[in-house]
Amino acid sequence: MPVRLYLNNVGKAFTMHLQGGTVIPVVENVEFSVNAGECVVLGGPSGAGKSSILKMIYGNYRCDDGQILVTVGDEIINVAGAEPRKILGLRDSTIGYVSQFLRTIPRVSAEDVVAEPLIAQGAGEAEGRDTARALLSRLNVPERLWTLPPATFSGGEQQRVNIARGFIAHYPILLLDEPTASLDAANRAVVVRLVEEKKVKGVAMVGILHDQDVRDQIADRIVDVARFGSEAAA
Repeated sequence: MPVRLYLNNVGKAFTMHLQGGTVIPVVENVEFSVNAGECVVLGGPSGAGKSSILKMIYGNYRCDDGQILVTVGDEIINVAGAEPRKILGLRDSTIGYVSQFLRTIPRVSAEDVVAEPLIAQGAGEAEGRDTARALLSRLNVPERLWTLPPATFSGGEQQRVNIARGFIAHYPILLLDEPTASLDAANRAVVVRLVEEKKVKGVAMVGILHDQDVRDQIADRIVDVARFGSEAAA
């Protein structure tokens, strides 16, 4: 399978300007690749730098060293050196991010929150809403909530809305940041199936999963982040 994502000697440190310019190293010489249809899980203790690696791939953090190479059609883009406009374009079309937290949007219904990424990729509104409703149903979000803004939902319901939003669109690369945290067994099983479906479609995934059972089911490889740097907090 083709390589979708390659991290080459990536390094990151934080400079604490309010503490005399103290430099806190996070990771260094990070190197791994992810193929289409593969899920690579980042392992290692809390503070090893797993979240920082995901944020660098997504472009939220700039890396200090190295390259983060993403295959987009026949083009290879280095996220580490890309302009902000290019990174925003990658987020629309190429790199998705599934987290355990939902940034609620006032007065926008749950089904519209979920449908928005798919519609942004060119789907019609009816298709977007139908697909959103199907995902919300699979994730056991009660139908009575679909037309309501998720700001008032419980934490677990908001998390499932966020998972649906992350999985609905067609991204060649998908980042998973603790998507099953706090979910019950039934909904963890749904997420496992969603990941397997993305693998069949050739999506390359990088995840952080502290849930051992889910990790064992979806990980094709585990990359030990501890070997790439300090024990500084991510």
